[in-house]
Amino acid sequence: MAFTSFGAFLAMGGHGPYVWAAWGVTALLMVACIIHARFERRQLASAVKRRARRGDSHPPHQARHADDT
Repeated sequence: MAFTSFGAFLAMGGHGPYVWAAWGVTALLMVACIIHARFERRQLASAVKRRARRGDSHPPHQARHADDT
């Protein structure tokens, strides 16, 4: 689709608000996923270091069930 001007490109034939909102939400979610992944990685790294200092060999939150023998 060819646009005659930059304003026409932004308007997207009257669908501009929907198109740019969709792009904005997508970009926001992608940035949030990256930030969340980095946060989780830092938490995991600090938990591993803590366990290594304690000498703990069991992973955290490993529940034993009554039928596990």
